[in-house]
Amino acid sequence: MRNFVRQKTILCGDNYREVDIYNYTVTQQEYAKKKKRSKKEKVSVLKQRNLNDKNARRYLVQICNLNFGEEDIHTTLTYNKKYLPETIEDAEREVTNFIRRVQYKRKKDGLPALKYILVTAYSEGKEVRIHHHIIMNGGLDRDAIEDLWRKRRKKGQKKGDKIGYINADRLQPDENGVAALSTYIAKHPSRKKRWSTSQNLEKPDSKNNDSRYSRRQIEKLAKERPGREYWEKQYPGWTLTDEVYGEQYEHNEITGWAIYLKLRRIRR
Repeated sequence: MRNFVRQKTILCGDNYREVDIYNYTVTQQEYAKKKKRSKKEKVSVLKQRNLNDKNARRYLVQICNLNFGEEDIHTTLTYNKKYLPETIEDAEREVTNFIRRVQYKRKKDGLPALKYILVTAYSEGKEVRIHHHIIMNGGLDRDAIEDLWRKRRKKGQKKGDKIGYINADRLQPDENGVAALSTYIAKHPSRKKRWSTSQNLEKPDSKNNDSRYSRRQIEKLAKERPGREYWEKQYPGWTLTDEVYGEQYEHNEITGWAIYLKLRRIRR
């Protein structure tokens, strides 16, 4: 067996990336194969259903930053009392129908295909109502999007009944892209979340370096916690997204220390 420290860089577009530095163990044969392979690889796609898992929440932030920006839209959808779904499956059918209407409207208006991330939040055994968050590519007028959150038109109606409240807003990326919004959508300790995406989203690339750091180095870094200035020297042109969540240190009794960095491009 061979033990070494892996630096895994997850590339999420031009302005955001994450770096994992951790101890790694493989057989000599596996190590020889991996040494030959330094090209970019696609990050493994996680199962899109349960968003209460830490890795799923992290992946959501990565694909949000890679696929969406200031020209795109965040939509929040709720239900009024009359149309409140009895089950999470009923809610997902309803929001799927809404997405189909958005797709049809885009096609009718000659716009590119819909790209989206859908998160459905709910609580079991509590009064918190089911609601949805959708981040989608721009192009459609916000009023047009909001007008689609309706039931099918009945005989004699010009438009179907409103299903509930809906609000569509332009994304407002900050220096860290849309990480703040995607983190907000993904995190809520008292609620369960399910998620899905369109198939046409770009997936993050990753690249490994198995010779940059040693075990002794990461133990020293974990003890000293060097901060922003140190990491800017290690990764020129990049800085921590913030002082609290931009660098995290975790210890495991078996594998030892690991360091997780969230970096944004420095804009001059």
